[in-house]
Amino acid sequence: MYLTSVSCLTCSVVMFLSDMSGRVPLYKKAFVFFSSPIPKDLVNHIKSDTSVLPRIGALREMNLEYFPVDSQAFITDHERALEELLGENVENTRKFDNCLNTMATRISTIFASLKELPLVRYRAAKTLDGSAVATFRDLVPTKLAAAVWNSLEKYKSTIPNFPQTGTCELLILDRSIDQIAPVIHEWTYDAMCHDLLEMDGNKYVHEIPSKTGGEPEKKEVLLEDHDPVWLELRHVHIADASERLHDKMTNFVSKNKAAQLHQRDSNELSTRDLQKMVQALPQYSEQMEKLSLHVEIAGKINRTIREMGLRDLGQLEQDLVFGDVGAKEVINFLRTKQDATSENKLRLLMIYASVYPEKFEGDKGLKLMQLARLSPEDMKVVNNMRLLEGSSATKKKSSGGFSLKFDGQKVKNAARKDRTTEEETWQLSRFYPMIEELIEKLNKGELPKNEYLCMNEPSPPVPRSTDGASARTSQAPASQPVKSRRTATWARSRVSDDGCSSDSVLKNVSVDFKNMGQRIFVFIIGGATRSELRVCHKLTAKLRREVVLGSSSIDDPPQFITVNNCLFIYFFPFPCW
Repeated sequence: MYLTSVSCLTCSVVMFLSDMSGRVPLYKKAFVFFSSPIPKDLVNHIKSDTSVLPRIGALREMNLEYFPVDSQAFITDHERALEELLGENVENTRKFDNCLNTMATRISTIFASLKELPLVRYRAAKTLDGSAVATFRDLVPTKLAAAVWNSLEKYKSTIPNFPQTGTCELLILDRSIDQIAPVIHEWTYDAMCHDLLEMDGNKYVHEIPSKTGGEPEKKEVLLEDHDPVWLELRHVHIADASERLHDKMTNFVSKNKAAQLHQRDSNELSTRDLQKMVQALPQYSEQMEKLSLHVEIAGKINRTIREMGLRDLGQLEQDLVFGDVGAKEVINFLRTKQDATSENKLRLLMIYASVYPEKFEGDKGLKLMQLARLSPEDMKVVNNMRLLEGSSATKKKSSGGFSLKFDGQKVKNAARKDRTTEEETWQLSRFYPMIEELIEKLNKGELPKNEYLCMNEPSPPVPRSTDGASARTSQAPASQPVKSRRTATWARSRVSDDGCSSDSVLKNVSVDFKNMGQRIFVFIIGGATRSELRVCHKLTAKLRREVVLGSSSIDDPPQFITVNNCLFIYFFPFPCW
């Protein structure tokens, strides 16, 4: 039995034919699955070898040119997309074209594997006035949407039973839509793990006692969907997670026979007690190991929060975002918190620049960076973020309500409206990423059509007589049923080198995907965040539509800062500390 997955490269096909040809093939039978579309000339090349053809049990395209992160998220594995697509001097370069085309292919293979045809929506290019030409950077979502639609058009004629009308929705954005989300401290368990701990993808390394009594051994674990404790805690506030873990551990010890017997004096144990303990040990060990792991992680996070003074910083960050504080409070923090890390001060100033861009005009930004004792490289990061966002003139013309800033007539600057009245929340949990509002508006059919265009806008539904109950939103064709193709099997088991698991493990997901409306896919060029991933899970339950997040990468704050530093060349004439 020969089972392999080969990429559609000529050299791979040549090697495969070499293995399977001749009188004595390397394997008796070959089941060949291509992870991406294979050119027809290579298929014909395989079929032309008469000695190999009878030995092929299967020859299929699987359309797996994407990398699942969890049950509702995938990446195209373009960690430098922010630089290669939105950076300086990338227009008409081979690097730009390769990145954009590969990204489009990988996005489209998701819909090929699901046999879904999306309505492809994208953020339209902003212009300074009605007659101005959009910048090249502003056109990237448009170019990506066109490339994705081009691939989907081919699938309509080449893939059997591929739908001919829209069955789901795809919204393509770029990182400029929300530059606060990548740098603000997000207080959920998942985000804190990736922000404050040294993790490689979803891999976490911790020490366990040696079985031989020697030095502690390092053990690598994956924080992913197979772990029920992780599934429960990943999107809850760190304080809530800590409380739940304490309750779980207390409850576990009180009910587990092995734990109870283990706590008793060994001299009091009878033979029957020992028998019960041995019988309970395997389950006890497994459950205790999982709980202990998360207790250790939560403890480490809480210590870091205390040592770095993150509660005060987090409060200031969120007050800035919602317009409750301004320059006075930021300056006071920089003066009094000299022990704050350079990264945390930089992240604070990046948020400040998003909400109060006028505070960085002229030499104002220079004075702030000097007060924070940050370097010219750090100033470059703040300025790059402002350039990526676009000019203030562009933002003032925007009418969609999703600008990172309100106009100058507002009483206070704010990056978004407060939504804490929706539900009871923990302290420091007011923040939400902008895609939450965008997805909700998309669901209601309320996205501004001049700001979010569609490659394949469906024809308006035919009006029904008298009864308006059947008039669904114009976002979906009238001919389509409410439900989409509901088997959420687009993520299959595979673990990449960076520790990102690709197993959706739907048995562990509490949401019933089979009884939902059409899927919503949101793709962000330039990296997505843990908070945006959390929102997609939250809105799936709230809207009763599976919301899938896609991006070029999932970036934690240090990663975003590093990539942001490479965007533009910009120097500031002040001394490095």
